[in-house]
Amino acid sequence: MQITRQADYAIRAVMHLAALGQGGRAPTSQIAVEQKIPSSFLAKIVSRLSISGIVQTSRGARGGVSLARRPEKISLLEVIEVIDGPISLNECVSSPDCCPFSDSCPVHKIFCEAQSELVRKLKSTTFTSLANQSDREC
Repeated sequence: MQITRQADYAIRAVMHLAALGQGGRAPTSQIAVEQKIPSSFLAKIVSRLSISGIVQTSRGARGGVSLARRPEKISLLEVIEVIDGPISLNECVSSPDCCPFSDSCPVHKIFCEAQSELVRKLKSTTFTSLANQSDREC
């Protein structure tokens, strides 16, 4: 499983805003340059994040993009799912009826456990914790 480039860009944009601190606002052009995100792509991402209530946008001289909620209230899972949809390691995890072996398949059980653990980790990781770690390497 691999998240899309769009989800990666969305994560970077939200991390950028979280690092600005409470009430921080940045123009999309600045986010695009500093996070190396194509401007046209970022506009689409910001639109989706805005519709979902993660960021808010404002126009004008003092306009820009800011977080709509405190960064500790925004999870990594939420941003990924806004862009990519629900996490699913395999179709059998979300739709067990699609496979005739789901009930007896040992791999199905492992996939379910792995997905559950991944979702738990992504849900418990907030942008406050990510902003506090931004000076560390991956």
